[in-house]
Amino acid sequence: MVLAFLELQQGEISDLSLQMLNLAGDIAAQMNTEVQAALVGEDGRTATGDVAAYGISELHVVEHEELADYAPDAWAQGLLQLMAALQPKALIAAGSDRGNELLARVSVRGELSLASNCITASAGERLRVTRVRWGGSLVEEAVLHSSPALLSVMPHMLAPIEAVPAESEPNISSFQATLNADDLRVRVTAHEPAGGGVSLNNAPVVVSGGRGVGSAEGFDILETLAGQLGAVVGCSRAVTNNGWRPHSDQVGQTGAQISPELYIACGISGAIQHMSGCRGAKRILAINTDPEAPILQRADYAVIGDLHEVLPALSAEVDRITR
Repeated sequence: MVLAFLELQQGEISDLSLQMLNLAGDIAAQMNTEVQAALVGEDGRTATGDVAAYGISELHVVEHEELADYAPDAWAQGLLQLMAALQPKALIAAGSDRGNELLARVSVRGELSLASNCITASAGERLRVTRVRWGGSLVEEAVLHSSPALLSVMPHMLAPIEAVPAESEPNISSFQATLNADDLRVRVTAHEPAGGGVSLNNAPVVVSGGRGVGSAEGFDILETLAGQLGAVVGCSRAVTNNGWRPHSDQVGQTGAQISPELYIACGISGAIQHMSGCRGAKRILAINTDPEAPILQRADYAVIGDLHEVLPALSAEVDRITR
């Protein structure tokens, strides 16, 4: 059996977990076994219907009175105890911040092999994976020698698994975790509401700025265009380093991994670390004064010019068309 750790967003299975289930199903088929799912906390029961639609016959809900909110060590300990009871051949999670953090803790506590950012897998005597390294500049083949093997799936590299009508409801089993005070030293104690609107991770259009924007005030023209397009504003690491935008706006290897229909990159050179964050974009429009900027090699469309002149003109044209 392959055990898939699922993440929820507003009570539904996250898009990254659906992408992960694509690879989990492929691995299970190669092993001639099935995929079962694991969720942590009582909220896991809200996804029952979704689980059935994605071909999962059994859902294991790890429960404890202290697991209502996220606590990385406690969640990892609960998953380890569940794995000891189920003896899966592999544990697989989405390559999200939470998925990678949990698997790293499970790996250390259980002394198990972990491969992150996987895109393919081949099941033989040992699980062999292909994974993305160094911000997308290297593709590596690796063999996992532990049993069970742990792997996370590179975001936005696989299509989400498709839902199909379920013939029956999944079997839901409750697993009671045993935790101690050390497991709960780090945990979420409160939730602060984020700003309204679409998040950077889910936005269909992202207008992003780099060092070429010039200042925090320079992002005003990006905000204007984003408002016209129903888009979200992002930025490069250089921008956050300069304090022009918060880290939550950053796209890249150390920021958000996004997959919009359109990514408009303004004054961004296109370093490997940044491109690893927007590799999932369906189309890239680059606006840059440097015709040799690396991002132009990855862009579908390019405007060679000053973004401070191009963006106002673009906004005026959008306004004319939509008026």
